[in-house]
Amino acid sequence: MRLRDWDRNLKVRLFGEGLFNVLFWMFFPFMAVYFSDAFGKGMAGFLLVLSQVFGVVTNLIGGWCADRFGRRRMMLIAAIGEGVCFLVFAFANSPWLESPITSFIAFSALGIFGSLYLPACHAMIADLVEPKHRNEVFAVFYTAMNLSVVIGPILGGMFFFKYRFGLLLFAAGSSLLLVYLIANFIRETVPHHEEEEKVAIKELGWKGFMIDQLKDYRVIARDINFLLFIVGGILIAQTFMQLDLAVAVYVTEAIPVQQLFSLGIWNVQAGGATFFGWLVAFNGFLVVLFTVWINRWVIRFRPGHVFIASALLYAVSMMMFGSSTGLWVAIGAIVVLSFAELLTVGLQESFVSELAPEHMRGQYFAAASLRYTLGRTFAPAAIPLAAWVGYTWMFIILAGITCVGAWVYHILFRRLDRGEVIHTKKQITGEALKQA
Repeated sequence: MRLRDWDRNLKVRLFGEGLFNVLFWMFFPFMAVYFSDAFGKGMAGFLLVLSQVFGVVTNLIGGWCADRFGRRRMMLIAAIGEGVCFLVFAFANSPWLESPITSFIAFSALGIFGSLYLPACHAMIADLVEPKHRNEVFAVFYTAMNLSVVIGPILGGMFFFKYRFGLLLFAAGSSLLLVYLIANFIRETVPHHEEEEKVAIKELGWKGFMIDQLKDYRVIARDINFLLFIVGGILIAQTFMQLDLAVAVYVTEAIPVQQLFSLGIWNVQAGGATFFGWLVAFNGFLVVLFTVWINRWVIRFRPGHVFIASALLYAVSMMMFGSSTGLWVAIGAIVVLSFAELLTVGLQESFVSELAPEHMRGQYFAAASLRYTLGRTFAPAAIPLAAWVGYTWMFIILAGITCVGAWVYHILFRRLDRGEVIHTKKQITGEALKQA
């Protein structure tokens, strides 16, 4: 599906969200350093985890709101909230005020509004794009996001510590630009069920209607296939999230400076923190360069085989990291990890949109994000684990956890092949729902 054939909603969002993501990644990677300097490492870690907890709850609410009140409306509310947060954030780092506490409040609120935004934007893609093209469209948005991850931190290193006030003001301006684009160029795409809801409101009253609609998440919880998808995703997240956690510590502490290659008079050496920066940049480069191409290639295969292969490759990458402190082994490990990531780019969101009933897409995308939010909560445990058992056994344990995730995916797709599905709320009777 060519870009010129995209719906205008998607073209406008690709531009607006691309600009916003670049600015977001200009400050986000440095917030841990900022809060550690302000509050100490222990308190900073607690505060960052706390902000993630708020995001988990808000994400589920955001999915419900996207289905009930519309994708465009929730995206607009979230973008306005982000703009206000950036203004407060900028004021807390201005020539008139320096307040880390206010900065943390603004930063946490940014995460909350971002959690409101994401389910709606994913659901809008599922609304607008035919199933056969969804993988590719999701992959393009993923590529744009990863391009932001590559560019943003490089620019942020130049501006965040010296020109923080101006950077945050510019980010506020980009949020307001996104508000303008959503308000003027994006139309609503949520499937219409107004008549059904008017009847339900009349019969139940507003309070009863809201309680009844919140039961949608109970229906999702009864979807065994979807729960298996989330559990497998959480287990596998323990691997790829280590790139910013255990792998960062391992490369910095355990890989000494050594010769990478020599060519005549050229002798390039690397190791430690500098080499880790190269690995991260190389990962981002591979993702940006090959996302769309690999996405077009993997659609030839059954999704279950792709998910399982990706999980096993993550396990291989962990075993490679733990097997040697050589630079080229680490580079090979990052190539394998990047390929594992690329296999399921776009496919994951497309799979969620296939599982989700049309009227519950926002909620399903919100619940699916638990793979990352809960995975991000558990992943830091790998660092103290390395202190207890050593890096080699830490990587072996991580590889084992990922293999368990591959086994969960095997169970999931075996169930799907046998046609074991559940009925959703629109398909079951009101009496059955009461008994759920």
